[in-house]
Amino acid sequence: MRSSHIARGIFWLGLYVALSTLPLLLVVLTASPDKPGRTFWTELSVGLGFVGLAMMTLQFALTARFEFLKSPYGSDVVYVFHRVISLVAVAFVLLHPLILFVERWDTMKSRPFTHPFAFWMGTVSVLCLVGLVVVSIWRKKLGIQYDGWRRAHAILASLAVAFAVAHILYVGHYLSTPGKRALWLAYTAVFVGLIAYVRLIKPAIELRRPYKVSAVIPQLGDAYSLQLKPDGHRGLRFSPGQFAWITIGDSPFSDREHPFSFSGSSESAPDLEFTIKQLGDFTSTIKNVQPGQTVYVDGPFGALSADRHPHAEALVFIAGGIGITPMVSHLRSLADRRDTRPLVLLYGSKNLSTITFRDELAALQSRLPHLNLVYVLSRPTPDWTGEKGFVDAEKLARFSPKNLRTEYFICGPDVMMDAVEKALQSNGISPGDYHAERFNLA
Repeated sequence: MRSSHIARGIFWLGLYVALSTLPLLLVVLTASPDKPGRTFWTELSVGLGFVGLAMMTLQFALTARFEFLKSPYGSDVVYVFHRVISLVAVAFVLLHPLILFVERWDTMKSRPFTHPFAFWMGTVSVLCLVGLVVVSIWRKKLGIQYDGWRRAHAILASLAVAFAVAHILYVGHYLSTPGKRALWLAYTAVFVGLIAYVRLIKPAIELRRPYKVSAVIPQLGDAYSLQLKPDGHRGLRFSPGQFAWITIGDSPFSDREHPFSFSGSSESAPDLEFTIKQLGDFTSTIKNVQPGQTVYVDGPFGALSADRHPHAEALVFIAGGIGITPMVSHLRSLADRRDTRPLVLLYGSKNLSTITFRDELAALQSRLPHLNLVYVLSRPTPDWTGEKGFVDAEKLARFSPKNLRTEYFICGPDVMMDAVEKALQSNGISPGDYHAERFNLA
């Protein structure tokens, strides 16, 4: 199973590199440095611009939530790659005009406002890119809300690619051969197709598959469980540990959706459950959701699932705060499946009153005879006799099953996950044997 994920991951990465560098190869093969104005530096700038534009186009595929693309890596890895490679693409695109400015400075400064239409198309594209980088990196400092940022991100990215393609069309030289025309028609078709899929087709599919709220259940730790039933369709199947994007009180076309882990058992599908902690503007409204209200669900996504590791002889779940949601989904699912493997849940929280699902976790111990439930409290009351502090290397070593092939699953605040990963490494646990998925998608 693991080898198949690695093989698919290598394939998709190789395809991405090939599609990104194909325009550069075409420029090299068809370069005309002997023609007036077509120097080495001109062709280099063109090649860099083409690679940057190809990478920008492929960014829409990375964020289109194709599960077959994300499953080998996990959604968080794909989004991190998207953010990092976006900066690389922008750098390539910016080098294109900068090299030309340096090379043709005497000509450029003599007629600053008489450049051809293609120049202005490219300028608008670059300005959109710069705006995209600014609102993405400094979103929180600028006070831009998440929903507004997503819309601005989509609009600026689309405009940047559209004006870049217009720039190529107006220059004309880049479409002078059948090969060049075919290449850029293909990239343009991919761009238009992905936009249509993300903004029209996928929301239309979601609109035909609504869910109805069956119950809103208060939980400890300022959290609420949202229970859903499919409305007129067969619903979806998911694996424990996965997540979905949900839209409440709006249309799927509105782009007002947020990611949350499934907290219910995968064996209870098509009924779904999400447990959401009050942490922000949107999550604080969950308590006001009423039974019968319509919800749209886009999923499942994510790779934080024990189902991907059937070889495991034991499972250790490490949760912090509301990071318990994918772990309780695992435990509920394993209990419904009557799993008999050794299981450990290390749950870090401030005190007993903030432990979400505390009563159910106790009940699950009777259904999972080999479950070791360990609470680690950072601010316990004086009468607490259990584990104190944080989940560290010593506790992980002490509670991990011995002499068994064990997989570890981590979910919680970023600081906590970083610390746990370092602790596991210090205990000699291979990075391939522990798994984490982060929800810092913006």
